[in-house]
Amino acid sequence: MACSRASASLHPGETKKNHHLVSPFFSRNIGLRGRLLRCLGGLAILLAAYLLRQEWVSGALAGAGVFLLFEAVLGWCLLRACNIRTPL
Repeated sequence: MACSRASASLHPGETKKNHHLVSPFFSRNIGLRGRLLRCLGGLAILLAAYLLRQEWVSGALAGAGVFLLFEAVLGWCLLRACNIRTPL
């Protein structure tokens, strides 16, 4: 009975097999170009954090750099997931 209820709420293109793995909020929403730019931006910010070596500034920059790398690996953008359109 639970399976029939779950299959009724599937999104287009979604199968029963991967339905419970990723919520729609975390589904891929950027292409290869956006992923590459986020990856390069994340690496640049991590490099800046390393070069600055000031405790709280480096920590904040490192957190932002890691988050950009996270977005690049997943192919997911937080702003787009919140319905804010970005150019890439």
